[in-house]
Amino acid sequence: MVQLTLPKNSKIRTGKTWPRPEGKNVRKFLIYRWDPDTGENPRVDTYFVDVDKCGPMILDALIKIKNEIDPTLTFRRSCREGICGSCAMNIDGTNTLACIKGLDEVKGDVKIYPLPHMPVVKDLIPDLTHFYAQHASIMPWLETKTNRPAKEWRQSIEDRKKLDGLYECVMCASCSTSCPSYWWNGDRYLGPASLLHAYRWIIDSRDEATAERLDALEDPFKLYRCHTIMNCAKTCPKGLNPAKAIAEIKKMMVSRRV
Repeated sequence: MVQLTLPKNSKIRTGKTWPRPEGKNVRKFLIYRWDPDTGENPRVDTYFVDVDKCGPMILDALIKIKNEIDPTLTFRRSCREGICGSCAMNIDGTNTLACIKGLDEVKGDVKIYPLPHMPVVKDLIPDLTHFYAQHASIMPWLETKTNRPAKEWRQSIEDRKKLDGLYECVMCASCSTSCPSYWWNGDRYLGPASLLHAYRWIIDSRDEATAERLDALEDPFKLYRCHTIMNCAKTCPKGLNPAKAIAEIKKMMVSRRV
């Protein structure tokens, strides 16, 4: 069962059930709703969608619900191609991107909640302010000390290949919000997404701040709260492995002490 960061002294209640349309292929959607402006408890509303008149993805169904059934339903979305990370949410008990999660991948009722263990702004929108601040703290840019070259910083094909499986992260927060260590220590543990990005810059052959980056991560909580549970790799909608990147950082920490 997904764990949500609920408003204080509140519990989820049964919400409104919307009319069922005619059709041979109607799916039932149970969607988390919460509007902070009303002062009411969160609820789960029930919607019915004729998926024969809808696109194939979960996001298509959400857009259909918003456009044709309930315009108050609130969620983030943008690219619809699994690139921007905007539509991350918990679908059928797993954190993923609604735009690349097929309706045919979910059996039975479709249960949709916001990302777990995050403050909720409204409905399916989590507050990612702290998450983005942690990402900024790892200096996600190229740090150099030598004079800038006339044209560009060159990189060999071999060194470029080292970044594969790292740069593809879309910062959707699916991995971090699936990590128990991040649930319990999110204020100090950077989490899988930020540490994946940290490793991406640490091993970039063009970067000249490796020692400083490792020094910044040398902390009992920032890095070492990863217990290799592997939820991050299991849930990543891009098929990345943050746990492997974190393990590589730990190995680098050990190597530089020898």
